Amino acid sequence: MRTDLIRKTALTAAGLAFTGGAIVGPITAAYAADAKPTSQTQSDRKPAGERQLGVRYEAQPNFYYCGPAATRNALSVQGKNINVDAMAKEMGTTEAGTNSINDITPVLNKETGKTDAYRSVEIKNSNADDKQTDKLRADIVRTVDDGRAVVANIAGASTDTDGTTHSYEGGHYISVVGYRDNGNVVKIADSANPDTASYWISVEHLADWIATRGYATS
Repeated sequence: MRTDLIRKTALTAAGLAFTGGAIVGPITAAYAADAKPTSQTQSDRKPAGERQLGVRYEAQPNFYYCGPAATRNALSVQGKNINVDAMAKEMGTTEAGTNSINDITPVLNKETGKTDAYRSVEIKNSNADDKQTDKLRADIVRTVDDGRAVVANIAGASTDTDGTTHSYEGGHYISVVGYRDNGNVVKIADSANPDTASYWISVEHLADWIATRGYATS
């Protein structure tokens, strides 16, 4: 018995398990901690400079509900499931759409449960400059790292990293639900078409897409 005990002690130190007189393989971290599962956050599972939030995606039910739908998709990353009709009413959405990001931000704050969780940021230029692009990048990284999505009001056409063009000449709302390459590329949840529910786009393209409009960020 003492010989087995000495052998078991030596094998354990070498990272091997000893059961019934046999070597059964390397000891995992969970085994070494009495087989208790180790917790792992989403950011732990991603490389440095990258994070994606889990979205319970829903497409918009009609052509003018992009504002409420983008807001619903954004709030879904917090585990919330808010009725788009109720949000449309709060935002003053009509068949002409939702007026501006300033109508989205109060609803995000209300449903998040904090009056200052979100704020509106405008990009007034027709094309975003470097300072505005840098701010957008920092805002997205901070908001996503806080476990929230950004909602953006966009207009015109832009091309994603796969070379697909997305065109919304009359304006549209989208959610930003992740980033990679330290925020130089961001992930979009787009309620317009479930066939293109998500895609990646450079932050420079997104900034120009938002230009003349705005976005809601923490």
